[in-house]
Amino acid sequence: MQKVYFIGAGPGDPELITIKGRRLLNEADVVVYTGSLVNLRLLDGLKAKTYDSSSLTLDETTQILVDAIRSGLMAVRLHTGDTSLYSAITEQIERLRAHQIDYEVVPGVSSAMAGAAVLGQELTIPEVSQTVIFTRLEGRTPVPDRESLSSLAKHNCTMVIFLSVAMIERVCEELLEGGYNHETEVVVIERATWPEQRIVRGTVSTIAKIVKDQGIKKTALIYVGDALKASRVAMDKHSRLYDPDFSHGFRDASKI
Repeated sequence: MQKVYFIGAGPGDPELITIKGRRLLNEADVVVYTGSLVNLRLLDGLKAKTYDSSSLTLDETTQILVDAIRSGLMAVRLHTGDTSLYSAITEQIERLRAHQIDYEVVPGVSSAMAGAAVLGQELTIPEVSQTVIFTRLEGRTPVPDRESLSSLAKHNCTMVIFLSVAMIERVCEELLEGGYNHETEVVVIERATWPEQRIVRGTVSTIAKIVKDQGIKKTALIYVGDALKASRVAMDKHSRLYDPDFSHGFRDASKI
């Protein structure tokens, strides 16, 4: 029996799908895609019958996939970004298991990673931040109390906040409550890697007004933390990996 392939389509740029994901997409007979966010250029030239899931329920998308597999067809569920973050694949996989249908997950490029690439920097800077938290503000989808934004903000590390730009004022209130200072760097990237991509910069105290003035209401990531200065100014913080005084398995500093 065929299996269902869950594929991360990448953040928007159609070239940021993996080679494996592109191959499976080309081979598919049925493709159910996230119509609200997947770049439709990824569907160009496909032999598959395609279904836009943006108006469908979980029952409806499941039935399309189940029917395809039981007809001996190859099926792909095409999601945006990376399937490991906010992709809602778990509930779909549970349904497939109930139907005794096999599946495989093919990861993609997360919008969080794409945003860092757009900025041209690392999110982890030696001596500044070695931790990145991916999270979201509670909206219609609940968030456990222990993972409130204000609680996570106590770490003062780099944060990437998904699905929350429409509530940017609340985001900033919780960041301040948690311990970030008013001057902490914040970058908002709307539709990273798409032609209409926009980047706005500010601080915890100024970014809400900037975002509102720019009319950014959805499909944007919020990056927070002092590490974000690296895309503006030299931080003079170096990894030990290439330090001539640092020995490791591939280099003996005593012989340099």
